[in-house]
Amino acid sequence: MNTEIMLDNLLKMTIYNPIFAFVTIGIVWFLPGIIIRRIAKRKYLTSQKEKQEEAIAKLYPKDKK
Repeated sequence: MNTEIMLDNLLKMTIYNPIFAFVTIGIVWFLPGIIIRRIAKRKYLTSQKEKQEEAIAKLYPKDKK
């Protein structure tokens, strides 16, 4: 019985708190975008570096025939 009251009180303090709800929704809304953006940026930088290395290899070939 006492635990039910504590859980109900905790629920009222968190879920019905507008600031808590705002922060929670903000985190859920923006966090996936931030993660996806970082992954995409890492892929982009890796591909750019590979393209640069290929371009440099074409300009300065190692094999002299």
